[in-house]
Amino acid sequence: MSSETEAPGAGIDGREDGSESTDGKAPFLPADSETVPTLSVVLPTLNEEAGVRRCLTWIAEAAAELGVPTEVIVSDSSTDRTPDIAREMGAIVVEPDRPGYGYAYRYAFQHVRGEYVAIGDADTTYDFRDLPRLFRPVADGEADIALGSRLAGEIRPGAMPALHRYVGNPLLTAFLNVFYDAGVTDAHSGFRVVSRDALAALRLRSDGMEFASEMIMDAAAKDVRIVEVPITYHERSGEATLHSLRDGWRHVRFMLVNAPGYLFSGPGLAMIGLGILAMTLAVVPVDLMGVDPNVRTMIAGSLLTILGLQATSLAVFTKAAADPIRAPSDPLTTAVATVMTLERGVLVGILVFVAGIASAGLLLQRWLVAGYEALPGLTADVAAFTAIVVGIQTVFFSFFLSAIGDYGTDLPLAERTRDDDGD
Repeated sequence: MSSETEAPGAGIDGREDGSESTDGKAPFLPADSETVPTLSVVLPTLNEEAGVRRCLTWIAEAAAELGVPTEVIVSDSSTDRTPDIAREMGAIVVEPDRPGYGYAYRYAFQHVRGEYVAIGDADTTYDFRDLPRLFRPVADGEADIALGSRLAGEIRPGAMPALHRYVGNPLLTAFLNVFYDAGVTDAHSGFRVVSRDALAALRLRSDGMEFASEMIMDAAAKDVRIVEVPITYHERSGEATLHSLRDGWRHVRFMLVNAPGYLFSGPGLAMIGLGILAMTLAVVPVDLMGVDPNVRTMIAGSLLTILGLQATSLAVFTKAAADPIRAPSDPLTTAVATVMTLERGVLVGILVFVAGIASAGLLLQRWLVAGYEALPGLTADVAAFTAIVVGIQTVFFSFFLSAIGDYGTDLPLAERTRDDDGD
């Protein structure tokens, strides 16, 4: 990493006009080279003519320092001179057949030949002269992924808006660490080196900016070893393409959707617990600091219980149909996935439903025999109808789970999943 103070008016590399000091093509392997590259560097580009040449020059310097055969693959969707400049510098240019930041990477990954793969943006924000410091921990077997941390390194003036530096990136990283236990400081840094084996083990499917989150999320879920290396983050060359609120929301949405335990199971179990507690307090005589729980408490408990059941049902459905990165592992979802079959679920639902119908029937009989005035408080009615609703929901839940999890089998969901995976 270069940490020298730049002369006034100098470019990033110290030249007065900001041009590069490397002439001609960089020493990169062509696509038809018989030499197998050790390192493949992938750059996704979208109209980066202002910065791509400088980035390729930095990569050439890093490759010379490392002394390993290197190929550079530019995954380009530009309408400017970016691909022409890349070819002039010796890079391999591929053109994805559909748009998207993540798709540009995934398309390029099909063409890499190196044992190690480096990725980064071609807008001069990432100083590729730092590449050797990311490469060595992975090449030495200390980690599977080396992540360049901007927040733990140096952020040059004007390189990152204060909102991103002090609010957006720390918060998104904190969410990711909580949901996926990644233990990183800068989850959305785009400068990384990953071993080819680790890359093959990751299931990367996103097309957009959330690709950066997906790689770390899936790596953490699979216990892929991640090490962070402080890097220097420069001001961007060219027009910015990041939309703070939209792209930030896409990252949050992606993290939540792929962690149904936090999205559905946690809130659902909390609502069920509070609901049962509220209904119990409404039935059992108790004085809570001068407050006597009544039918309103029973109604609130009923609503919480029903909503909680619906939320936890969604967690099970997600586990069965969506195959999220971080599948829910709470006791209820695990128990359902382990023992639930259509027949068992329907049986439980019918038993709860019958209990509710029986309670409601007794109340109706008392009304008919002794009159309306002889009925107890409404708490019994609410409890009975809650059981009826929960029972019906459980029956429909069981049929729906069988439909989406398949499969004309009487195996529990967990055993069906193991059988499908060949385990």
